[in-house]
Amino acid sequence: MNARWSALIAGIALAASISGCSTEAEKDASADPASALTVTVSNMTYSPSSITISVGQTVTWVFDDRGTPHDVVGVGDAKSVLRSPLLMSGTWEFTFTAPGTYDYTCSLHPDMHGVVVVV
Repeated sequence: MNARWSALIAGIALAASISGCSTEAEKDASADPASALTVTVSNMTYSPSSITISVGQTVTWVFDDRGTPHDVVGVGDAKSVLRSPLLMSGTWEFTFTAPGTYDYTCSLHPDMHGVVVVV
């Protein structure tokens, strides 16, 4: 009986690895590089809330929170760098030209937080 269970478990594990099953973290890490540069603004959150990019890359924020206005406003050292208009829909893009950590929030909803790490 133990040998049959072992064989069954080994078969399931092999099938999962062949079929490309992976965890959510693995899916995110292997996602299309362009999608990794997109932050969705919805449900009162930035998603993902933290991304790491290379110098020279552009991040696009997509505003889609059922008509609720949001923006991207730098915090700390990023205060003078990040400043989007207040948007209820549409997109805003920013190209990061220097390495660093860029923290940001929404001016209307200060509980919303995000960070872009540029390497």
